Amino acid sequence: MRLLVKANVDTERGNEAIQSGKMPEMVKDMLERIKPEAAYFGPMDGHRTMLLVVDLPDSSQLPPTLDVLYRDLNAYVEVTPVMNFEELQKGTARMME
Repeated sequence: MRLLVKANVDTERGNEAIQSGKMPEMVKDMLERIKPEAAYFGPMDGHRTMLLVVDLPDSSQLPPTLDVLYRDLNAYVEVTPVMNFEELQKGTARMME
């Protein structure tokens, strides 16, 4: 199951991490644990935001995968199912059956 994970970082927690110099290491550790296919960072909706594309074989992996975002950054997290082009082709072909 491929997902787009949007994580808005809590401003106070983000400020603390940046001021302490821990933010780069925190993000590196999160990426090593989450193992996204792609990761992008920037301002969104007035918050520091991470956009991660994650492919999980099973939905039961959602809680342990996302927990680091909640715990370490007090992030507001949105999860949206997404497909790559190959998956879209496969899915639309099934609609013709």
